[in-house]
Amino acid sequence: MKHRAIGTVNGLYPSLTTIVGCVVSGKANWMTVAHLGILNHATGDKAQYLGVSVNPAHYSSIGIREHGEFSINIPSRAMLEATDHVGIVSGKSTDKSALFPTFKGQLEFAPMILDCPLTMECRLHQTVVLGKDQFFIGELVQTYVDEACLTEGHVDLQKIDPILFDFMRTLYWSLGEVIGKPWSEGKVRKHNNKSQNKALSPA
Repeated sequence: MKHRAIGTVNGLYPSLTTIVGCVVSGKANWMTVAHLGILNHATGDKAQYLGVSVNPAHYSSIGIREHGEFSINIPSRAMLEATDHVGIVSGKSTDKSALFPTFKGQLEFAPMILDCPLTMECRLHQTVVLGKDQFFIGELVQTYVDEACLTEGHVDLQKIDPILFDFMRTLYWSLGEVIGKPWSEGKVRKHNNKSQNKALSPA
């Protein structure tokens, strides 16, 4: 391999493409977001925090700041056109409230998209300002999944068929094949290292 310096290019792509939902002026509003992240590893009764990066100029910022609630919806590949559309048009000039059939969970101001195979409702926990952007940190309240997208009780990504966003080449991608199992593939090397260390140990 021959590496070349290309500047401060963010190489953490592809990222998951989502549609963030909120309520602005009494109506549901939707915005496509791929700059978001998992902020902690939560199990049991620990709170799970998710972060969404939104420029303050975006219309959705008004609703999230006002009500302190938002949803994160995971669209499938079949929703590609609609997903891209809500990222192109602004709620300031276009009423996007009727674009999707919706449902509510526990929160009043976190509308969720019925057609998305997986949705999450979040309560705003903290807002962090980073340069000209703001990072909304939400506490996950509840997750909803289409029963058809479960395999042995677990969310099956292949059945979700999510849209992946590549900002380096400005492309959308889909999932590829399963290539391994976490916390398993490295065990062979771990076992080999132990065997090698044992062989090198003095008699």
